[in-house]
Amino acid sequence: MVVYKERDVLEDVAIIGGLVMVQFVYAGNSVVLGYLMSLGLSPFTIVIFSTFATFIILSPFAVYFERSKWPKQLTLKLIIQLVLISFGGVTLFQSLFLKGINLTSPAVATAMPNLAPGLIFIIAWTCRLEKVALSCLYSKVKIAGTFLCVLGALTMSLMQSTVSSKESIMITLPTDDIIFDKDKIIGCMYLMAAVLVLSSNVVLQATTLGDFPAPMSLCAITSLIGVIITAMVQLVEDHDLEWGWPLVSVRDLIGFSLLGGAVGGTCVSFNGWAMKKRGPVLVSMFSPIGTVITVILSFITLGETISLGSLAGMFLMFTGLYFVLWAKGKEVYSDGDSLEKT
Repeated sequence: MVVYKERDVLEDVAIIGGLVMVQFVYAGNSVVLGYLMSLGLSPFTIVIFSTFATFIILSPFAVYFERSKWPKQLTLKLIIQLVLISFGGVTLFQSLFLKGINLTSPAVATAMPNLAPGLIFIIAWTCRLEKVALSCLYSKVKIAGTFLCVLGALTMSLMQSTVSSKESIMITLPTDDIIFDKDKIIGCMYLMAAVLVLSSNVVLQATTLGDFPAPMSLCAITSLIGVIITAMVQLVEDHDLEWGWPLVSVRDLIGFSLLGGAVGGTCVSFNGWAMKKRGPVLVSMFSPIGTVITVILSFITLGETISLGSLAGMFLMFTGLYFVLWAKGKEVYSDGDSLEKT
């Protein structure tokens, strides 16, 4: 019993530490993607190259480590799930997200997914992937923690963007076009749609991992299907595969793709493993940390100020995260009264 609990504690430490590192990667990824698109790369080009690189890099590891976990029979249900994950997670989400970054900024793109924990909690609860008993103390703490996390993340994002807008107002006088920037409004709508797609896709992944318990294999297969679907969508939309890389050499493009594919594939595979172990809600609770990282890096590297409201938002967010971690830990370790399948 003691050995079992020690093993679970080490597993919890690995999950929490890994999820924090994933958010470091995602925060840097938003900045890199914004830079690549400023050089003239189209969103479809980035999606196709980086996702295909993910498939190439992960496939050998998936075959070697997870072949024994593959289902013996490929059912129609599993095929539909793989196609939906590919279309939602690769083609639709990344295209909407990249278009949103292009019209807004990496900071806004990092802040918008802070809505995901609340959406994922509601979707997972509705789909009975996150079992909630309103009479149970742990469930009440989870609900309160999720609310605090989303509230804190949104507070931090809004306060930090207010500071940035005040600094810009000091430089230029505001006009109607600046206050009601049509491109930024459309960009935010793209990002909100991307978050809704992401939330649904995370819950769908958690469901699929029950029938296909191989996170790396799932990531590799959906990446390949996603590349095919994305190329078909671009062909239908533009009647041509427009790559668009006027300021980027082919060698640099391949290098960025391999780096992005390796890092992205590792992060998605780790998130899949963590979802299989602790469920989609716990994984999503770490997404607001990316905003904290972005704010802190901006303060250190660019000298941007951190408002008191942002600090209050960080406090609320981490308090909510602690509540959820505490409640999930109690659920996992409670004998015979676990609300979560592990």
